[in-house]
Amino acid sequence: MFKGIRPIHYGGREVWPLIEGGKGVAVSNHMSSGAWAAAGGIGTVSAVNADSYDPEGKIIPQVYHALTRRARHEELVQYAIDGAVEQVRRAFEMSGGKGAININVLWEMGGAQRVLHGVLERTRGMIAGVTCGAGMPYKLSEIAASYGVSYLPIISSGRAFRALWKRAYSKASEYLGAVVYEDPWRAGGHNGLSNAEDPLVPQDPYPRVKALRDTMREGGISDDVPIVMAGGVWNLKDWNDWIDNPELGSIAFQFGTRPLLTRESPIPEGWKNALMTLEEGDILLHRFSPTGFYSSAVRNPFLRHLEARSERQIAFSGEAAGDHQYQLDVGVKGKSFWVTRGDLLRAREWDMLGFTSALKTPDNTLVFVTPEEMKAIRKDQADCMGCLSQCSFSSWADTEGNSTGRLADPRSFCIQKTLQDIAHGGPIEQNLMFAGHSAFRFKKDPFYSNGFVPSTEQLVDRILTGD
Repeated sequence: MFKGIRPIHYGGREVWPLIEGGKGVAVSNHMSSGAWAAAGGIGTVSAVNADSYDPEGKIIPQVYHALTRRARHEELVQYAIDGAVEQVRRAFEMSGGKGAININVLWEMGGAQRVLHGVLERTRGMIAGVTCGAGMPYKLSEIAASYGVSYLPIISSGRAFRALWKRAYSKASEYLGAVVYEDPWRAGGHNGLSNAEDPLVPQDPYPRVKALRDTMREGGISDDVPIVMAGGVWNLKDWNDWIDNPELGSIAFQFGTRPLLTRESPIPEGWKNALMTLEEGDILLHRFSPTGFYSSAVRNPFLRHLEARSERQIAFSGEAAGDHQYQLDVGVKGKSFWVTRGDLLRAREWDMLGFTSALKTPDNTLVFVTPEEMKAIRKDQADCMGCLSQCSFSSWADTEGNSTGRLADPRSFCIQKTLQDIAHGGPIEQNLMFAGHSAFRFKKDPFYSNGFVPSTEQLVDRILTGD
């Protein structure tokens, strides 16, 4: 047992201060979370469009039949509720009364509040708490408290928590189970990096977490309420100075990347194999996500393709003005776009390379794509099922008008489509493959030598030794 690590009281029982990071779509499911809880930790079911099963136990494909976005959004919400309920029930049974089961939602996912209510209503007594990030989830405390479960907001600064506490959380303080500090430079998936922070200059997490604890103390929150360190957490010995540290109070740890590579992890074998080949620097912190948030994923051909698409981009004016004195004569089929001479020459070169279609962006720029790409982009935008509260790619918004009021952005992608595909066996090179920035350690850690894939119990036991 690593020094200083001792059980915490959570969900009515003692559990290890080790939390499985929630990962959607369909990555943190009942197998991974149930096994994590059975090992004595806090397992996390992703409630982001989780899988449901038919009577034979086969996954039910989430196919959308409605003709309108709003109607497809209603189908999506029902899929999300039914899937999460099924996953929670199975995880709870698999845990065997050990550990605890949380659910994780993205506040900016489509119908987040409806999904939370729907899942918590049908899983009473099974869920200990709700972790929630990707936005400012002011209503999280109210919803969790109404079902008697804990809430664990995911934030990336003391400033963000202060706003949540003052506006809402102080009214349901007794249900605050923990505060998850997610390092925006190191965590996989979406994160809370702000516009004031440089994505290329990571900051030391210690002073940021110390500032968070100071903010919590200002609100009268006990040091016994843990801060959960998330992002870049590989083993406990790296955090030796954080444990039993009176400056920080109670500290727990969230593991998001390491649970990807276990026997119970539901991700396809190709994804697992790819994790063991990654080098340092292979994870890209990018802003292509249609959520508008920064996120981190493996820099595979899918992300490289998006990078290249954005590089084939030029600014334009609707009339000759300033440096825009040259009328664009490729990619736009006679429409009036005025560009600089240098951009005109670049556009002609892209056209000769096969990127013959120019698509407008919300920022008065054009990106050049192949006709096949344009067709795929337009189809994905038209097939939108409203999986986010606001989507830059399709311009969907979960509002009365169902639109952000902005032009759909072809520099992004349909995130629901790619996450469903990779989770269910689609090509890993052609889909978004989330991972944290410590994923390169799979290749270097002797625990995984000779291609060893541990059970979740073996992984938790290993973590408890400090490694």
